[in-house]
Amino acid sequence: MDSPTQAFLADLYADGVHHDAAQQDRLLRRRNLEPDTAALLAQLVRIAGARRVVEIGTSNGYSTIWLALAARDIGGRVVSVDTQEWPSLRTNLRRAGVSVDLRLLEGGSYLESLPSGSVDLLFLDAERTEYASWWPHPVRVLRPGGVLAVDNVLSHAAEVSDFLALVAADPRCRSATIPVGKGLFLTWAGH
Repeated sequence: MDSPTQAFLADLYADGVHHDAAQQDRLLRRRNLEPDTAALLAQLVRIAGARRVVEIGTSNGYSTIWLALAARDIGGRVVSVDTQEWPSLRTNLRRAGVSVDLRLLEGGSYLESLPSGSVDLLFLDAERTEYASWWPHPVRVLRPGGVLAVDNVLSHAAEVSDFLALVAADPRCRSATIPVGKGLFLTWAGH
């Protein structure tokens, strides 16, 4: 990543932290990934050769940019899904020089509409309490050997526990929680 992009991402992250500290309504917070988590997730895209990346939960595009830069390195593409378009999103993507397919939909509905095995890496960073109701689509849409990544599994363990139990009970899944940021849960989906 070049220096101007690094500086832009650092500013975008700092702006998000400042914004969230002043915002009482949780739903209006940007809730960006921590930089270490974003870097790990981007590297995972490259290592896994994830050319078809889906992100559920776009916010202001901080994690979207990290994913899109990594996907671009390997000739891939990112689809990012959110229920609303945040005011600065398109400007942020343009400033970072990335192209992303944005969808304004509820995450579970979008996943349900995808063909089985059509996603290389799925990143869930939306309303955590909804993930269990999306089952089995978060694993069904993954190609054999695809990756499911879920943020905030240590900081908000109670909100994701039902979903993580579903993943743990699926014999196709091999999972680990990485203690980076607020906890990144990674699942390799064999079929």
